[in-house]
Amino acid sequence: MRPAIIYGGAHNDVRGALLFNNSFDAGPVKRIYTIAHNDETFVRGWIGHEIEHRWFTVLSGSFRITVLPVTDWHQPDLNPSQALSFDLDAVQLDVLHIPPGHLFSLQATAVDARILVMADRAMGAESDEHRFPVG
Repeated sequence: MRPAIIYGGAHNDVRGALLFNNSFDAGPVKRIYTIAHNDETFVRGWIGHEIEHRWFTVLSGSFRITVLPVTDWHQPDLNPSQALSFDLDAVQLDVLHIPPGHLFSLQATAVDARILVMADRAMGAESDEHRFPVG
């Protein structure tokens, strides 16, 4: 399974704006949280999961999410040339799904950006999180 964007949309009329994502199935989600970076130079990552799914959607501003597949969790290849980058913004409610077996990094690309993170494992469930320094 590869990372993929689940596209949302927007509707504007005289009453205001509506952001939606009718294709995203939130059924597997067990917990949610938000992240806001202090500036656009900070890169959070590499973070990865062997069994946990993650979904990301931007609530304000914009983020770049870089994703790497992993074949060896003890010594992963952190070569950015193997990476896929996704630029998400708050203009519509796109959701990026990162399946198990991938590392990701997050970087805000706008001031005051905030991202919503969803996971399919409850807090305190088995932990399979792996962290590695970014370049």
